[in-house]
Amino acid sequence: MTSTVPALGTRTAEGSALQAVLLDMDGTLVDTEGFWWDVEVEVFASLGHTLDETWRHVVVGGPMTRSAGFLIEATGADITLAELTLLLNEGFEERIGRALPLMPGAARLLAELYESEIPTALVSASHRRIIDRVLSVLGPHHFALSIAGDEVSRTKPFPDPYLLAAAGLGADPARCAVVEDTATGVAAAEAAGCRVVAVPSVAPIGPATGRTVVSSLEEVDLAFLRGLMTEMR
Repeated sequence: MTSTVPALGTRTAEGSALQAVLLDMDGTLVDTEGFWWDVEVEVFASLGHTLDETWRHVVVGGPMTRSAGFLIEATGADITLAELTLLLNEGFEERIGRALPLMPGAARLLAELYESEIPTALVSASHRRIIDRVLSVLGPHHFALSIAGDEVSRTKPFPDPYLLAAAGLGADPARCAVVEDTATGVAAAEAAGCRVVAVPSVAPIGPATGRTVVSSLEEVDLAFLRGLMTEMR
């Protein structure tokens, strides 16, 4: 599956100002934030380095280049960014090949959006090779398009991925509901002008204007997302 943007045009659900739903992947739909950290720990152990647990909050939710670059600098490991990126992606693919648990409420929410014909996009900082593996489990039919971190010049925390997704769905960013689990992803969505639902996975995220914080996707359904467009929570 590619990120080719289909000519969908703007569609608005009857009786609602909600035009599209844009969903993060790792830690939001699939319970994989821990997988990334475990792989990072294993790769650096093979290089003779031990990662500090406090670094986990630094690398979560960001683009591969930022996370990998930080870990190289922090450890002084003798490896290039390109080499480390390859090892991390390979290790992660091996892990999700064994198991890919969904976050509570994810399958139900995706099914509801699909059945209600709400334009939906997957927007991730992960690379295309990883997204396509995850899509095979989530069901590619649930998404009109997907945006990968290695397919944009600037990924999260910049707004570019969400602006691209909204444009691809023919939607006004202000009429898009975004679901994210990290501060990095929230920053990207808010910079794009979207309404944000934060479902913190690794680090806490505080409430703010235009942002709703929930503890689980079990609290999120279509009626909830439509309500974001008409009231400040």
